[in-house]
Amino acid sequence: MNKEQADGKFEQIKGKMKETWGKLTDNDIKLYDGQREQFLGKLKEHYGLAKEDAEKKIKALEDACCGGSGTKAA
Repeated sequence: MNKEQADGKFEQIKGKMKETWGKLTDNDIKLYDGQREQFLGKLKEHYGLAKEDAEKKIKALEDACCGGSGTKAA
């Protein structure tokens, strides 16, 4: 996968995150790319999701967007 493809898949996932978790800001979502623990903390803060539940939901979004083919943050 080249950089443009990876960037495109990442943008798709970010869009799905905005749809799914409307309370997250763009800055919160940027944490997903490289600061995953902080991103999970934002999900807990805004939605009360446990780390394991948040990770499952993120995995489901990644699978739905990209067929589980991975992302820049994986």
